Amino acid sequence: MGSQTLTTVLFLAVVALTVGITFWASRQTQGATDYYAGGRSFSGFQNGMAISGDYMSAASFLGISGAIALSGYDGFLYSIGFLVAWLVALLLVAELLRNSGRYTLADQLAYRMKQRPVRTAAATSTVVVSIFYLLAQMVGAGSLVALLLGVSDQALKNITIVGVGLLMIFYVTVGGMKGTTWVQIVKAVLLMTGTVLITVLVLAKFGFNISDLLGAAAERSGKGDAFLNPGLKYGVSLTSKIDFVSLGLALVLGTAGLPHILIRFYTVPTAKDARTSVQWAIGLIGAFYLMTLVLGFGAAALVDTGADSEIAASKGNLASPLLAQAVGGGEGSTGGAVLLALISAVAFATILAVVAGLTLTSASSVAHDLYQNVAKKGTATEKDEIRIARIAAFVIGGIAILLAIPAQSLNIAFLVALAFAVAASANLPSIVYNLFWRGFNTRGATWSIYGGLISSVALVIFSPVVSGKGVVEGVNQSLLPASIDISWFPLENPGIVSIPLGFLLGYIGARTSREPEAQAAYDELEVRSLTGAGAEGAVTH
Repeated sequence: MGSQTLTTVLFLAVVALTVGITFWASRQTQGATDYYAGGRSFSGFQNGMAISGDYMSAASFLGISGAIALSGYDGFLYSIGFLVAWLVALLLVAELLRNSGRYTLADQLAYRMKQRPVRTAAATSTVVVSIFYLLAQMVGAGSLVALLLGVSDQALKNITIVGVGLLMIFYVTVGGMKGTTWVQIVKAVLLMTGTVLITVLVLAKFGFNISDLLGAAAERSGKGDAFLNPGLKYGVSLTSKIDFVSLGLALVLGTAGLPHILIRFYTVPTAKDARTSVQWAIGLIGAFYLMTLVLGFGAAALVDTGADSEIAASKGNLASPLLAQAVGGGEGSTGGAVLLALISAVAFATILAVVAGLTLTSASSVAHDLYQNVAKKGTATEKDEIRIARIAAFVIGGIAILLAIPAQSLNIAFLVALAFAVAASANLPSIVYNLFWRGFNTRGATWSIYGGLISSVALVIFSPVVSGKGVVEGVNQSLLPASIDISWFPLENPGIVSIPLGFLLGYIGARTSREPEAQAAYDELEVRSLTGAGAEGAVTH
């Protein structure tokens, strides 16, 4: 069987499995609680698997290994940031958020504040963060299918992105949270299995001696010892050093503000299950990120990563699939074709699971927050609410497809870091203040959300990500054409400016307004967040 035929068969098998799960789940979905929170029927272990499946995205599997293959030690900093972020999520928000919310991020904020302004702000932030994150997954899908099917035509790559978008819309509109969760669990098992297999094969090439692996990677990279030391990417100038601090802030604080991760805590029946799910997630994600070290340095040691290589042309996004091909026997070998097809099918399952979770999150926020609680003031039926969620999934999926097409020249781990920066700037300040500060109120919440959101997105627009990098090796390095340059903000990640600004604006907003009813409801929210009493009722003030 030819490699492309084998790849196609494995792809279709993965898609068929996930489609079957989605149809099965659709028959179990009866109402809003099932659609948004999976009926709160998942155990801590199951939810931990789903969280890790949601979190270990294409950015982790493809982007981080590629960043390590191209930048060495500095690329591994992504893995460290993504993992450490879970300690913030566990200690600050996991249990408290599960106890005090219902379906969406806005439920927790609106509990003691004015419904309409807070829900509108939170829903807007959720949709923007989700679209940033979706971009990375779509770009990964385009890179993968282009490699596997030998597609070099740009139009065919674009068609691939459209196909992934339509598939994710199907998962969300048909399966809801139950279908999405089971797809994520299956994907987590596939991803861990595939990653362990490639890690073992890479280490076997070097006699299970990590020192030999690192030495070979440094030598083959052409950068010598600098490849294994800090500073290759982020130590070039003062600006790049500040950019690294900004990236670190975004990665470490971003997870606790990611809407598609936060709503996973609502799918478990108790606070204990919420804690258990995070502990399982940390264990699985930690093991995975340790293995990305082997994948990245293995790619540098065994696959061409030079300026003219396929890995460099893809911004590192193809490092893991090409490494799988190399350890399987190389291009043209049966073993190489099998492993390339297997790892690519796993990566494709990864993309499908994550985009489904992201689309469900943003569609839920539009339907539950904007439609039900802002437009209809709580009078809409569950049937109407779910119908609006399905329509929203189509619209959001369409926007993500249109934005992903010009973003194909960017590393997907880097794109996800932008989503983390927006989440940490817009969502985290309001969540932390609402849980721990009695004086927080509606103005503080809206100022922190809109302030963090607008500042982070604006700084990205006027950064080198969007324009000003020019053309290298025939590839435009920014989103806009090379002839356009509006990049007056020097950093590629806005976190170092926008995250403190989000906290500052939330503080100023709360201090400059009086809202006794918000303060009065704090005691009730505090009891609820600590004990979970009345959490499923979600009575709002």
